[in-house]
Amino acid sequence: MLPTVDFCGLTLTRMLIGANPFGGFSHQNKQRSDEMLAYHTPERIRETWDRAWAAGINTFVTNNETPHVIGATREYIAQGGPMQWIAQVSFRSLGTMQFAIDQAVEYGCKAMYFHGGLTDNLFEQRDANTLREWVKYAKDKGIPVGVAGHATAAHYWVNDLDVVDFHVVPFFDCGSVHNKAGEKFRLGDVFEAVKVIQTVEKPCIGYKILGAGRIDAQMAFEYAFDNIKPGDVVNVGMHRGDKDNMVEENVAFVEKILAAK
Repeated sequence: MLPTVDFCGLTLTRMLIGANPFGGFSHQNKQRSDEMLAYHTPERIRETWDRAWAAGINTFVTNNETPHVIGATREYIAQGGPMQWIAQVSFRSLGTMQFAIDQAVEYGCKAMYFHGGLTDNLFEQRDANTLREWVKYAKDKGIPVGVAGHATAAHYWVNDLDVVDFHVVPFFDCGSVHNKAGEKFRLGDVFEAVKVIQTVEKPCIGYKILGAGRIDAQMAFEYAFDNIKPGDVVNVGMHRGDKDNMVEENVAFVEKILAAK
């Protein structure tokens, strides 16, 4: 097993495996997204989780709305899969946030966080009441609750409210895609993201540390672990359609980097 941390009462390996490739969210172009979507059948998704567990990762992250991904998640947990699930929660196709929370808990998530686009919108409206309502409803289920957010200012706002257990911070602000402004990956975003992670005392999950495949993997892991807090973790999507042993290779990078610290 990779080195672990106590993350809001959960034992998490310092690298988690994400799911954007599973759902066809390449953050590159339509052809690339279609390729990922075609590759990731439910069977391949579960195989990737099996290989991640065997390599030393104990937790995966998926959203709660992509049908074949949440279906694979539900089946994996129902069949006793050993990895823990952290749910990224939205409610666009589910009616209400309360229903989305209930469903994720019913399916077996061990923690959840609200989709970054939702947090960004609440921040823009300074709607602290809605955030508090969502967080209380989720915390009453007995699980840790966090927020993602593309805008660094949104994380500072939530941090000042002191309502969540953890933050999920992207190294690259791709929030423009949610406003139909296209994909925007700027290297300068990384330094602002790291500043957020170092400023927020609560544990953080860093994601998009490879810039959705734009950054050399080993270099990205080295930079991430040099700059996140000792109790923080990273979440990385892995598309085995590019390289079958990608999961094992990424684990080897992380093992080597953490062993040197």
